[in-house]
Amino acid sequence: MMRFDGKAVLVTGAATGIGRATALAFAREGASVMIGDIDERADETVALILSEGGRAAFRKTDVRRAADLDELVAQCLDRFGRMDAAFNNAGVLPPQRPIHEVPEDELDLAIDVDFKGVFFAMQAEIRHFLKVGGGAIVNTASVGALIADPNMSAYCAMKHAVSGLTKAAAVEYAQAGIRVNAIAPGFVVTPMTQHWADSNEFTQMFFAQNISGRAARPEEIAPTVLHLCSDGASFINGATFTIDGGQTAH
Repeated sequence: MMRFDGKAVLVTGAATGIGRATALAFAREGASVMIGDIDERADETVALILSEGGRAAFRKTDVRRAADLDELVAQCLDRFGRMDAAFNNAGVLPPQRPIHEVPEDELDLAIDVDFKGVFFAMQAEIRHFLKVGGGAIVNTASVGALIADPNMSAYCAMKHAVSGLTKAAAVEYAQAGIRVNAIAPGFVVTPMTQHWADSNEFTQMFFAQNISGRAARPEEIAPTVLHLCSDGASFINGATFTIDGGQTAH
């Protein structure tokens, strides 16, 4: 399948993990991929895409700055001549603490990256999609947008906000041909969550309550993102798709 042949896709947070796997998947289906990330390992993602004969570029981007997202969209248009879809995946996982112990700087970081970063990205993307008659946006939320776990208050609050923002944007821009959806992954082994994967105590507890009995690989999340950005998802809008191996079904 080459669902994205001749198209260009913007991906934030593609230095590692879900973002990298999804950027590679887009490229393998023909898309030119514009990556925005603060992590220089995004250069490695571009190199992997180029080594497979794909097209990709990287611009260092701090999603906490609206101007950086505006410039990222501009770079995508300058480099590839178009932008058809966007995957807003950049995020942080604050340290686990009870609510009464969360310091202001950790709360601010969660707000700035996990929520405002998505908001600013959507603003820049929507401005472009309004000019060209439509496009598709997918935001990374989390099962933390659906349920809550102890000591993850800031993260859960921001992911709930991303899910709400996704619905609000879908309602506002559906008639302009812009679709906005979100994904809600469960436990995915990435560099950001490796400390959980390395903890026997955590994995035993988690796997005992997840009917799949394992964590996901980033490559298992990417196909849902690609579908939501494709023409095959033309009637899917304002939804948050759970990809958790049955965690929230338990």
